Amino acid sequence: MKQNYINGAWVDGASAAANINPSDTSDVIGHYAQADAQQAALAIAAAAAAAPGWALSNIQMRADALDRIGSEILARKEELGTLLSREEGKTRPEGIGEAARAGAIFKFFAQECLRLRGDKLASVRPNLDVEVTREPVGVVAIIAPWNFPIAIPAWKIAPALAYGNCVLIKPAELVPGSAWALADIISRAGLPDGVFNLVMGRGSVVGLAFLNDRRVNAISFTGSAATGAKVAQAAIGRMAKVQIEMGGKNPLVVLNDADLASAVHCAVQGSFYSTGQRCTASSRLIVEKGIYPAFVAAVTEKLAALSVGHALDAGTDIGPVVDASQLEQDLSYIQIGRDEGAHLAFGGERLERAANGFYLRPALFTECSNDMRISREEIFGPVASVIPADNYEHALAMANDSEFGLSSGICTGSLKYATHFKRAAQAGMVMVNVPTAGVDYHVPFGGSKGSSYGAREQGNYAAEFFTTVKTAYCGV
Repeated sequence: MKQNYINGAWVDGASAAANINPSDTSDVIGHYAQADAQQAALAIAAAAAAAPGWALSNIQMRADALDRIGSEILARKEELGTLLSREEGKTRPEGIGEAARAGAIFKFFAQECLRLRGDKLASVRPNLDVEVTREPVGVVAIIAPWNFPIAIPAWKIAPALAYGNCVLIKPAELVPGSAWALADIISRAGLPDGVFNLVMGRGSVVGLAFLNDRRVNAISFTGSAATGAKVAQAAIGRMAKVQIEMGGKNPLVVLNDADLASAVHCAVQGSFYSTGQRCTASSRLIVEKGIYPAFVAAVTEKLAALSVGHALDAGTDIGPVVDASQLEQDLSYIQIGRDEGAHLAFGGERLERAANGFYLRPALFTECSNDMRISREEIFGPVASVIPADNYEHALAMANDSEFGLSSGICTGSLKYATHFKRAAQAGMVMVNVPTAGVDYHVPFGGSKGSSYGAREQGNYAAEFFTTVKTAYCGV
């Protein structure tokens, strides 16, 4: 059994749970510890005890530890990526790419340890100096999702440690393997006991313990909008710092002047790769009427050529859905689309393969409107709606007509429309002639409206969440 890591030691959980391969449900990847509330409390106590010393630790020591973590991840990226794909279902090349990204994130924040800046200012009063510095917030609880099981933990853990915080991480129950492998690497990096703690278990047990304990100073959560709202309420109720990423219903606008091949690539890659299980996926394809027929025909042709199969098989383009519950949700929304009057132009059926897995052919709906449920609610699967637009202004209005605002894209050859869209799109990230899914590790990630709450993740903007500002006066 793979154990939890608490206060510098590997410890058994109160129980264990099997980690199942969604490409082949007969493949049990391993059994992983499940903490109870008492064990979660022990982890919190360990982090709280370690926090004062780690907050004042030498920045070179932090940098060296994070660099070692990043180096080992990169050296083992194929092994880690294979494990990731085996437990989550994205293709092996995608899994390896995600592992490499995690390594790069730790390398980036190793250097950020050395770049934390402050200000020295003159006071408006005589004989006073003013210093503004950043300090760690203390104990940070991280609640991670299943769709990016090593990258998202990495981009939360690395800045937390870099800026001198102690970490409690609860990975998603569906994908404990990647988080455990990451914790195993971190455990050998030379961190003091209690600075980093892996607590696997149910959200209703471990997550709740993190939310309600006043020794936890900050909570970083990525997951569903419904759960995110509960996390925010609990954190704000006891005045803990909170950062929440909750998903999106991202539009990709395609104008008449777009390069068709480029637009099709953006749509198919953004909507369907990683089985559509990305919060940045472009699930609303808003297409100007002049290019609409050719766009639909080309996307349909491209989808027909994609191979849906075992995540580890060479040649697989789209892996399985992560589990039976997610597959049921996807199929339910496909039926909802039909009932709403949308035309299922391609796919949408469950597939049988040699191994028993959760395979779904990517679904493309046409003749959609922006007020349909399939155009407004996050499905989180390989399902996209194509919505006709009269012109650019109409397309922009529909793109912005959403409760979410994470990523928004446009395909156009017009500098005028591209420039306007970058300013007018109501989203935290805007893409021009590139897929809505896919961001760099050194720039801020986050959205607006119902997609995000709190400070941005990634890059040097991560300091906004993982540090607090102190102003000090000194008489001279």
